[in-house]
Amino acid sequence: MSDQKRVFLVDAYALIFRGYYAFIKNPRINSKGVDTSAIMGFMNSLLDVIKRERPDHLAVCFDKGGSADRVELFEAYKANRDATPEAIKVAVPYIQEILKAMHIPIMVKEGYEADDVIGTLSKQAEKEGYTTFMVTPDKDFAQLVSENIFMYRPVFGGGYETWGIPEVQKKFEVEDPLQVIDYLGMMGDASDNIPGLPGVGEKTAKKFLAKYGSMENLLANTHELKGKMKEKIEANKELGLLSKQLATIMLDVPVTFNAKDFELSEPDIPKVTEIFQDLEFRRLIDNFVKTFSVDTSESGAAAPETKKATTTSEEAGAGQFNLFATADNSAQAPSTTYTRNTLATTAHFYQSVAPGMATTLFLKQLMAQTCVCFDTETTGLNPLTATLVGIAFSWEVNKGFYLPIPEDQDEAQAVVELLRPFFEAEHIEKVGQNLKYDIKVLDKYGIKVAGHLFDTMLAHYLINPDMRHNMDVLAETYLNYTPIAITELLGKKGKNQLTMRDVPLEQQTEYAVEDADITLQLKQHFETELSSAKTAELFRDIEIPLVRVLAAMELEGINLDEGFLKSLSADLDADILALETKIYEVAGETFNIASPKQLGIILFEKLKLVDKPKKTKTGQYATSEDILSYLAKDHDIIQHVLDYRGLSKLKSTYIDALPTQIEPSTGRVHTDYMQTVAATGRLSSNNPNLQNIPIRTERGRQVRKAFIPRNDDYILLAADYSQIELRIIAALSQEETMISAFKNGEDIHASTASKVFNVPLEAVTREQRSQAKTVNFGIIYGVSAFGLSNQTNLSRGEAKGLIDTYYETYPKLKAYMSRQIDFARDHGYVQTVLGRRRYLKDINSRNGVVRGAAERNAVNAPIQGSAADIIKIAMIAIYKALEAGNYKSKMLLQVHDELVFDIYKPELDALKVLIKKEMEGAFTLDVPLDVEMDTGINWLEAH
Repeated sequence: MSDQKRVFLVDAYALIFRGYYAFIKNPRINSKGVDTSAIMGFMNSLLDVIKRERPDHLAVCFDKGGSADRVELFEAYKANRDATPEAIKVAVPYIQEILKAMHIPIMVKEGYEADDVIGTLSKQAEKEGYTTFMVTPDKDFAQLVSENIFMYRPVFGGGYETWGIPEVQKKFEVEDPLQVIDYLGMMGDASDNIPGLPGVGEKTAKKFLAKYGSMENLLANTHELKGKMKEKIEANKELGLLSKQLATIMLDVPVTFNAKDFELSEPDIPKVTEIFQDLEFRRLIDNFVKTFSVDTSESGAAAPETKKATTTSEEAGAGQFNLFATADNSAQAPSTTYTRNTLATTAHFYQSVAPGMATTLFLKQLMAQTCVCFDTETTGLNPLTATLVGIAFSWEVNKGFYLPIPEDQDEAQAVVELLRPFFEAEHIEKVGQNLKYDIKVLDKYGIKVAGHLFDTMLAHYLINPDMRHNMDVLAETYLNYTPIAITELLGKKGKNQLTMRDVPLEQQTEYAVEDADITLQLKQHFETELSSAKTAELFRDIEIPLVRVLAAMELEGINLDEGFLKSLSADLDADILALETKIYEVAGETFNIASPKQLGIILFEKLKLVDKPKKTKTGQYATSEDILSYLAKDHDIIQHVLDYRGLSKLKSTYIDALPTQIEPSTGRVHTDYMQTVAATGRLSSNNPNLQNIPIRTERGRQVRKAFIPRNDDYILLAADYSQIELRIIAALSQEETMISAFKNGEDIHASTASKVFNVPLEAVTREQRSQAKTVNFGIIYGVSAFGLSNQTNLSRGEAKGLIDTYYETYPKLKAYMSRQIDFARDHGYVQTVLGRRRYLKDINSRNGVVRGAAERNAVNAPIQGSAADIIKIAMIAIYKALEAGNYKSKMLLQVHDELVFDIYKPELDALKVLIKKEMEGAFTLDVPLDVEMDTGINWLEAH
């Protein structure tokens, strides 16, 4: 075995899809708006395999045109598959271009699947004395495993496992890997739409194989079976044989294993790095170059032990090595190496400021500037508890200063006092990355940051909202510069990680001033970009002033009634237990309701609630909320499961979690508002997320009861924009009927129902109003007949009729939506009333599903974004008025279209007038803005 050459055959699409879904919650979007998740995921996997295994021979195999033979046998083969995501379609040409530059052969044959190409090549290589490793997570390949052919499977969480004959025998409970074909034929495959034998699942297929050994032998002995199983199998013998044929990987594809062509050779490093630079793969360039240039002696990597699974990243040669060492094992340098600027390669002057005369001279220089970038270095990430270690300053490229702050609190305050004139100077513009953090840290020292602000994180958010905005990414993308990693100073996260206080002063200086210097350079770059995108005014007048508003709200926090939450938690325990009992009664047994796998078996195998239940990519029954919600009307157990899930999530996410998020130093809860997450411009709330507290259920609403005023001298006030998104769409579409209804103070939902159902306003029923309300709000989000039917008691046909009538009633609304989509197609973006842009890279996609989502965003983003802009304007105006009037009352929370205040009771009457005036006057539309207000001893009562 050890003398044999090894061939690695990569299942391209399996790794591409795997890479794409690995980033699904945090897609990798570059500055050009390209979703590079699939490319990055695939390349990470490919380089990982190369680094671990040092293969002698390697090829990547693709599908092309699907399997013509299988479709001819069974027209529905793979017909149920979802459309390929646009990002994957975009990725494939890039990946193939990279592979060509790496001199890795691409094996593809029109009309055949990659499975068949890999199967054919594996058997050819085996005959020539090679050991083959099929790099894929797809279990179907187990049928090909032999003494010299192995599966090399990526596993969840990192690493790989190798499946030889023993592993296949154990996994599928078979004697021969070839029996995997019978196994797949019997139970079918939902992902490929292979029907299988009706009623035969995983356990039954294994039982049949243990007794009969093959599909043919089972079908020849159906007289031994009993009951419905016998009837089903005898009636579907041809289907079983067809399923086996569909599951069989072909071994006669017209491709040839040519050992010479498959040899892993030195890549064209300049070409690969050029492609990676175009894609903005910064760390991947480093990974790639190291993979093909570092000496083998660093890793001691060994060939994989073919009969033992390797599942941890430390095993199987996880180190780096040189694939192209000379005979004496000395490394050959690649012909060209990619270089990115770093502090080590950049001439710079960074100086720490000593006490005494040096500090005096520094302060004199500092106060002479008109624009300075500053960056605080602290003992931690929580601004409420972190203390200053030092502050870096830069006002000239590649130059800067670092002022250390003593650990002693009194001495630290004395040093910070020296900087008070700078921070309070109105004539000096302050530049930073995530300035809200610095403002909150400095607040503990009694420092208010005055003057104009420029936050590079916010600037980039307006320039490219879909990309990441952290400084390292921005530096590498826009400046071709890699800053010092914080882990180089502090070590990896964990209990042994240092704090900045532990780092030597010289290293603190280099790290901190570099941050200020790079941020200053980014500012100079982004000023031009903001102007080009016509978002400079939005940045200056809304996003930047909002930084101080949010900092003040977060510092203030809100009071929490812990006792009430404790009693509510006990009530929920009882509710959840009652639901469990109901679910178990219907199911006829106890099981783990929180397990999608166990739940799916109960609902769809035991209770058989659906004839053809959907399955996930892993083959288990799909039990996601959207699927269950569709079935809930017809089956009480499903509604009980949905209620169970809702209460369990409510309890764990809020009722039990909120008390743990009280800050001990203040005794209050301090949410963190993020301006750079939602592409629409909406604020996001985190730690805790106060914007996702469910308010449609009684128990969800009760969570709001736990938020209370600071003391008996205060009362909570909630001010909520009434139907702001409907008002905005009425104004933007110039739909006179809706505008008139709002101006006349009519109930818009009743008004809509009156027109859509053609009945007098006073004759509108509660049900008609409810249906009109669902359509009114649903139109903004592109509601379909299917969606509307799900949300109401209307049939699909009735829902379609209602939507058609709605558009006939409001023709200008329909025309506006079409104009928005056309504008997006022509310009690649849509914008809010204040010019905030939402870029829609998929608006011209050839994939109808992907394009449809972009079209819905083209309509929705300007509405939702305009509402977000308007409430931000109101927040800024109210904050300024509270500051100017020296009020004791404070603005605490922003939740979608609502603001929550802690009102000092003697100020209540005056502030009701002030808040209503500023909110309703924040922006002028052809439709009046309307604000509803209420007060209470808790948030629920005030809402």
